[in-house]
Amino acid sequence: MMTQEQNDELTRIGPGTGAGAVLRRYWQPAALSAELEGERPIAPVRLLGEDLVLFRDESGKLGLIGRHCPHRGVDLCYGRLEDGGLRCPFHGWLYDHTGQCLEQPAEPEGSRLHENIRAVNYPVTERNGIVFAYMGPGEPPALPALDCFTAPDSHVFAFKGLWNCNWLQALEIGIDPAHASFLHRFLEDDDPAEAYGKQFRDRAANTEYTMTELLRRYPRPELQVEETDSGLRLVALRHLEDGRTHVRVTNQIFPEAICIPMSREMTITQWHVPVDDTTCYWYSMFTSFGQPVDKALMREQRLAEHRLPDYAPLKDASNRWGFDPAEQRTETYTGMGQDINVHDQWAVESMGQVQDRTQENLGTTDVGIMRYRRMLRRAIRDVAKGNDDALPMQKAEPATITGPVSIDAIGKAEEGWEAVWRRGDRERRAGCDWIGAGETDAA
Repeated sequence: MMTQEQNDELTRIGPGTGAGAVLRRYWQPAALSAELEGERPIAPVRLLGEDLVLFRDESGKLGLIGRHCPHRGVDLCYGRLEDGGLRCPFHGWLYDHTGQCLEQPAEPEGSRLHENIRAVNYPVTERNGIVFAYMGPGEPPALPALDCFTAPDSHVFAFKGLWNCNWLQALEIGIDPAHASFLHRFLEDDDPAEAYGKQFRDRAANTEYTMTELLRRYPRPELQVEETDSGLRLVALRHLEDGRTHVRVTNQIFPEAICIPMSREMTITQWHVPVDDTTCYWYSMFTSFGQPVDKALMREQRLAEHRLPDYAPLKDASNRWGFDPAEQRTETYTGMGQDINVHDQWAVESMGQVQDRTQENLGTTDVGIMRYRRMLRRAIRDVAKGNDDALPMQKAEPATITGPVSIDAIGKAEEGWEAVWRRGDRERRAGCDWIGAGETDAA
């Protein structure tokens, strides 16, 4: 169990907080590129407890500045895109993509007051469907060479969803390999539809089992966790009766992302981004090592479960996450439909907006969660001491941080999981037309 003070230290992310200071030293997903499509590329952003506005000016430059005009505080999300920037409709003050005020047309002729006015602003960069922001001190670090960033745009699909909970409990479900045997258990093994749950209805590696059969049969995985340059590597080993071992490797990418295998050909890199202390967005990049992704179809499928413009899920506490007791008896372990994202959503939202960890009792299968919390506490201490170079992913050159390799594979128990893992990744990448075989941090 934690004390309330310890829980607050890990969960609170506003300006001046320890965890907030750590998160601000990394690039954070701020919006989907799709939110800037159309005739008026302006989007409201609430990120790490701050209200901002994201826009693309007439020349294509991205700007992320304070949402409230430095003059009288009105909402710049209703501004006019013109004359090289974003103009406030209240008195016509014009701001460029850096937040610098360029014009104050109501001020006396020749006034230079605008030169001293700059809105809050943060550097932004765009990669494969997501706009990232850097909200920390100094120059922003380079993005690491993760697969989701180095893959061509044609092979990556990006989406997001709003969860009514703190960012940490959203992240922690992704570093809990044991939960999948229960939370995502299907009582029928036929695949009824193309959905998030598809990854648990396909065949598991080279076995006769679907993934959901394998998870049902082997609910007590052997878990190993180790630190890497990017965060943590979590290994779940399920030992089959025939002498083979199913190896599932997922990764925690510090500070708040995970990379999980969705299928033999696809991984999901997912960030859990604080809106504020009590809500968060998950941002996912689906990266294909096979054929280009069908972005229109994937977006249509996911929009069927979410509403615009805030990407909030249609199922939530107000409708009991779609819970159906009849379904729970015969079809799914949760009774909440085929979409495993809804299963995760229920788990993290039903804890409360900020989980009360003073009442939790961790078990041996929570080793990843325990290791991550220690890593985050260490990072908070390092930032407080001014020792930013000790932070995960900042100790190494960004270009050397690749992958991370997340995969389902199977092999003989005597091979050892590392050999199975490496071979599975080499085989996956061998047929990939955007990366050569062997170019992997598992090599």
